[in-house]
Amino acid sequence: MLAAVALSFAGLCVVFALAWLYQWRSHNAGMVDPVWAAALGSVAIVAACLGTGHPINRAFVGVAGGLWGLRLAMHLWRRNFGHPEDARYRQFRQQWGKHTGRNMFWFFQLQGVIALLLAAAFFVPAFDEHAPAPLAVAVAALIWLAAVAGEASADRQLRRFTAVATHRDQVCQVGWWRYSRHPNYFFECVHWCAYPILAIGAPLAWITLVPPLLMAWLLLKVSGIPLLEAHLMQSRPAYKTYMQTTSALIPWPPRKSGETPLP
Repeated sequence: MLAAVALSFAGLCVVFALAWLYQWRSHNAGMVDPVWAAALGSVAIVAACLGTGHPINRAFVGVAGGLWGLRLAMHLWRRNFGHPEDARYRQFRQQWGKHTGRNMFWFFQLQGVIALLLAAAFFVPAFDEHAPAPLAVAVAALIWLAAVAGEASADRQLRRFTAVATHRDQVCQVGWWRYSRHPNYFFECVHWCAYPILAIGAPLAWITLVPPLLMAWLLLKVSGIPLLEAHLMQSRPAYKTYMQTTSALIPWPPRKSGETPLP
């Protein structure tokens, strides 16, 4: 397993170095998002191919992780390519000033480290020689399917809403977005819960709990919701009311304005 992990990390370092060169020439760091998804999905395929575990484990990791990464990468590419740089990365450029080139390089490399930590969800089952219980496979598959379908649905709803010119400064509250301010992030966290189920009984099964917890922490406290909502509060006048009535992550019926704000 260690050799496969080391090979994957080396590949991630190279991929994100190339992505950094692209943003250096284009002055658009937003392309790191689809690159990240595609790279992590590729690591799932590498783990499945190099793994020495049971064929069912390896097949699940390769198919589930690969398809997840492909769908997300295509969505993010469509959203970012040919469009202005995301407000989060523009803010980084303003903060870093003359050190932007250096800091952006290490920021991109950090994406490789994060991807490798999340890939623990792939490596543990891919190298587990024991056959998974049929019930565990079924539950893991249902979680994966619900998560990917839910995230794709939320992404599609937001894309259609923002495509309407009159919605430019409005807040999306259609579909999943009526019940969660970030349903796409919610389903992303759920996706990483499929692999711990598959890994039940594996010697290192506890490690697969790290990816869903890490993803939730990143989205809730670091680079996801805090940075995005700081921008939305400034660009959309109605977003403050939306925050007071709508759950941040877990889909939940909205409250009336004036009631206790949802977390």
